[in-house]
Amino acid sequence: MQAQIQALRAAQGGAGVGGEARGSNMGSHMEVAKPAIFKGEAVNVGGFIMACRLYLRMKIRGTSVEEQVQWVLSYVQGGLADVWKENVMEELESGEVEYESAEEFLTSLKKEFGGGEEELMKAAELRKLEQGGKMMEEFVQEFKWAARGSGYEGRPLVEEFKRSMNGGIRRKLMELESPPTSIEQ
Repeated sequence: MQAQIQALRAAQGGAGVGGEARGSNMGSHMEVAKPAIFKGEAVNVGGFIMACRLYLRMKIRGTSVEEQVQWVLSYVQGGLADVWKENVMEELESGEVEYESAEEFLTSLKKEFGGGEEELMKAAELRKLEQGGKMMEEFVQEFKWAARGSGYEGRPLVEEFKRSMNGGIRRKLMELESPPTSIEQ
């Protein structure tokens, strides 16, 4: 019976002998969302790159760098992105540029479309954030997402967190004998 279970797991790409997961085949059996079409907007570059990284790691990890770059380029369409894509494809075809990894390509994409605007936009988004009727756990996750890439760190980040939480909670925290000095607290 044990041998049959192991054979079934092996056929499905699951756990092998001893129950260890076999990571090399897991991605091929899992559904992974593909990235949305990227049109070159700075506000969307971070999400696009994150979605591409996830898909590349989970689904097309074993392919060549060239195939991975071409796959990413297939999701770059419209607006300023079309001109950039055409230039990159010409450089690749002529041998002017060669990427050592898909990650190197994604970094160049981020430099091209992210620039300094992404940090400014993330900072503005963080300053607009308010807890409202959200539970604290949900708000903390939303705040962490907004803070990532905003340029805020340390004390200014803590002050933004306090400013954006509900007034009643903020007052209660400040009335404590030892008020929190970090977001984790």
